[in-house]
Formats: sequence, C-alpha cells, structure tokens
Amino acid sequence: MRLAKKVALHGLMLAMITVLTTAEHMLPPFPFVPPGVKLGLSNIVTMYCLFCVGRVSAVTLTVLKSLFVLLTRGFLAGTLSFCGGLLSIGAALLLLLIWKDKASYAAVSVTGACAHNLGQYAAVSLLLQANTLAYYLPVLLVSGVLAGLATGTLLKVTMPALKKIHNPRL
Repeated sequence: MRLAKKVALHGLMLAMITVLTTAEHMLPPFPFVPPGVKLGLSNIVTMYCLFCVGRVSAVTLTVLKSLFVLLTRGFLAGTLSFCGGLLSIGAALLLLLIWKDKASYAAVSVTGACAHNLGQYAAVSLLLQANTLAYYLPVLLVSGVLAGLATGTLLKVTMPALKKIHNPRL
C-alpha cells in the first residue's frame, strides 16, 4: 500500500475511533448497567483494522486512541485506556496466532473485551492500591462477554461497508 493511502486510511480509522469513543462517552448511563460498563463501539474499528489492514496498524491505533483519551479525559482515563487497550489487542493477537483464520469476529471481540476489562482492573488496583475491588471482577467479565458479543456482531454486520473503505478499486 502506498504511503499516502496508508496515512489517509489510518487517519480515517482514527477519526472513526475518536468519534465513536466521544459519542459513547457522552451517552447517559443505561439503567441497570453497573458503573463504568461501556459497549466499546470504537473496538469495531480496531478489530476491522486487525482483520483487514494489519496487526501493527491495530496496535498503533490502540495507542493513538489512548493518547486521545488522555488528552480529552485526563491521566486516569488515559492510563485505563492504555492498559486495557494494550492487553485487549495483545489477547486478540494471541487468539489469532493460535486459531489463525478459524477465530470468529465474536470470539476475538469477546476475548479483547474481557482482556480490556482485566487490564483496566489491574491498572485501577495498582494506581489506587485497592485490593478490595475483587468483588467487581465478575461484573467486568460478564460485561466483557456481553459487550464483546455485541461489538463482534456489529463488526460482522458492518464489515461489507468497512471493506469498501479499504477496497482499492473504489
């Protein structure tokens, strides 16, 4: 892929990630949803990048998203985004390395969502030196499975439209 096209594609994907992250942050909390639980809509773009553009690009976009969160929401949110994002993309890459083409969008999404929540949990535990947060771990894992299934399904539904962005003939 030519450099100019690659830069433009990455810019477009980063713009989609920032819009989805900002929009999701602005939504009011859903009733009966535990505090801090989000759907993770921007992960649809990251997973698209992982499946269709390249692994290095997916890691780069994850880091850039964390920098965006750091600049717009502060140190704690940026740190949580960074720790969760890197563990998430690492777990997704490991799953793809082990299962290769057999890993479904849903499986990669659920793995990434649960790893993201675990990364954030570890960061909060270290930063706040709070060992009493273990009760919240099951909530994070269940929400990771549910959010991962939702974003994996959304990726499957939107993949045809997303592939048009990357299609060199269009």
